[in-house]
Amino acid sequence: MLALGAAATALAVGAPAAAQDVEAGVRAWQAERYDEAVRNWRPLADRGDADAQFNLGHAYRLGRGVPRNMNLAEQWYERAARAGHVEAQAMYGLILFQNGRRREAMPYVERAALAGDARAQYVYGTALFNGDVIERDWPRAHAFLTLAAGQGLPYASSQLEQMQEHLSEDDRARGTELAARMVGTGPARSERSRVAAAEPLPTPAPSVANRPADTRTAAAPSPPPAQRQEPSAARAPATTPVRQAEARPTVPEPPRAAPSGRWRIQLGAFSSDANARRAWSQFSGRLGGLQPFYVRAGNLVRLQAGPLADRAAAGRACSALRGQACFPVAP
Repeated sequence: MLALGAAATALAVGAPAAAQDVEAGVRAWQAERYDEAVRNWRPLADRGDADAQFNLGHAYRLGRGVPRNMNLAEQWYERAARAGHVEAQAMYGLILFQNGRRREAMPYVERAALAGDARAQYVYGTALFNGDVIERDWPRAHAFLTLAAGQGLPYASSQLEQMQEHLSEDDRARGTELAARMVGTGPARSERSRVAAAEPLPTPAPSVANRPADTRTAAAPSPPPAQRQEPSAARAPATTPVRQAEARPTVPEPPRAAPSGRWRIQLGAFSSDANARRAWSQFSGRLGGLQPFYVRAGNLVRLQAGPLADRAAAGRACSALRGQACFPVAP
């Protein structure tokens, strides 16, 4: 009993010191003292600290504090990813995907997407749309692209817009509802000071716009009717060509605010209040009497608009922003 108590005390005393070493390495990394950062992380990484392993992956990938070695970078990212480290799952999955090992990559990309990583959501959503390695699922594709765009990933917004003409109203509605259910369900990382910032990999996902029309299966939903399409040079060609004279875009009625309502729609997450306010200036004209709400969430500012009476009203408000990432937020 005494020995067990002494061991527990030693572990409790030792834990803060280990955490401090990881954070000290991050501070050294930020100050460009890369050798010092690596010296802090390596013993902890060898003992299984996932943050230290992830940070060492950065060092080897970028050749900072150690010679550049992509094989070792992958090994450290993989060890952290297998331990459940969300950022490492995204990084390792993207590296595998970029190197053509897509079947190996997808489980890591999926787990990171479900945990809230925006780049993983973008890759996974595009794979779901194209039926690339995994089974095609357009409502889930719409949901993950919506979530990625909602976190401010710019190419996710353009991808989502290109996707719209291929989706039925039911696909969009189911995708919007799924995205709303997934918001905030991933594990929150509260120890950001233990993770070193580094240049991200370019996100390797095929473009929706480049998918040939004949890859669609017979069971796939039909494109929306011509009158609901908006002409755009960035869009993929529709399966059935539509003459310009037949395209009659309609302008949806702006949503009406409900003073006693508690529902909102979320339009994105931004790194600063100023960026969120600039984004609102682009949306406000299409959202009638809705008011903006700037909700702080860690290092991000979520841009929301409301109040709205119920989920249906929130869904109609999102429909007024065709192609823009948007999903209802429950009270």
